[in-house]
Formats: sequence, structure tokens, C-alpha cells
Amino acid sequence: MFAWFWVTLGVAFGSAIVPVISVEVFVLGLVASEPGLHWLLIGAAVSIGQIAGKLLYYLAARGSIRLPRFLHDRLHRERPPSRRRDRWHQRTKWLRGKVEALRERCHRHPHWMTGTYGVSSLVGLPPFMATTVLAGLADMRMSTFLTAGLTGRFIRYSALAACPAVFAGWFHH
Repeated sequence: MFAWFWVTLGVAFGSAIVPVISVEVFVLGLVASEPGLHWLLIGAAVSIGQIAGKLLYYLAARGSIRLPRFLHDRLHRERPPSRRRDRWHQRTKWLRGKVEALRERCHRHPHWMTGTYGVSSLVGLPPFMATTVLAGLADMRMSTFLTAGLTGRFIRYSALAACPAVFAGWFHH
């Protein structure tokens, strides 16, 4: 009976790990094909799946878990200098500086990071993946990470799941 719940949780987890999977499209398709499903349960399944997946990024950014050897070696291996790599390094220097400044600000003002992460979990701006990693780099408390993330994602996806029913109600009056 609740197979859809576990499928939804799995799709949400997958979309958190591989961001090219659109959980929004899945949710809209689910509520369109199964209008009897309760929007709060859909919101719960998606929020749990999303935060479970993002937790891996958060923990990796904190250094609590190690990346698989093939990824770790690929990211941290010494590469011989090349003109192309030097040009790329120069082009992205300003971005790395901005990220480092943001990380420092988050360390100095933990409430600012909590607010940014909470807003991102609700509206998706700044990108949720980026704020997830930044939360880990800034050593945000795990309880804060879970609470703000679950709350924002639950509101976001519950509202999305309720939207088709709301619009259908408007058009039938």
C-alpha cells in the first residue's frame, strides 16, 4: 500500500546524490497519476530522502567520512603543470576567493549560515547543494543541519504536492 512512499523516498535520495534527477518533476507526476495520495506524506518522503542524500555531502565536507579511494585520489593527486591548468586556475581564482571568504564568514557568524541554509532548503536559492557543502565546511552542528534541512524541504515539497489539488479546486468553483 505504501510502496509509493518508499519509491518516492528512493527517488528523492537519488536526486540528492545525483542532482540531474528532478524530484520536482517526479512529485508532480506522482500527484497527477495518484491524486488520492496525501500531500503531507509525499512531503515527508521527499524531505527525508533528500536530507539523507545530502547528509553524505555534508559529512564529506566536514571530513567525517572519506571519499572512496578513486575519488579521493583523483581530487588530490599531483598533476604536472600545464598552460591549460594555469589558465583555468587564473580564471577561477576569484571564485575560490569568494568561497573562502564565505566560509570564513560562516565560521564567524554561525546563525547567518543557519539562515542561509534554511532559506536554501526552502526555496533552492542559493543552490541547496552548495549550502549543504558549505554547512559541512563551516562545521554547522548536525542537529541544526537536520532540523533546518528537513523543515525547509518538507514545506517545499508538501506545498509542491498540494499545488495540483489547489489549482483543481480553484477551477471547479
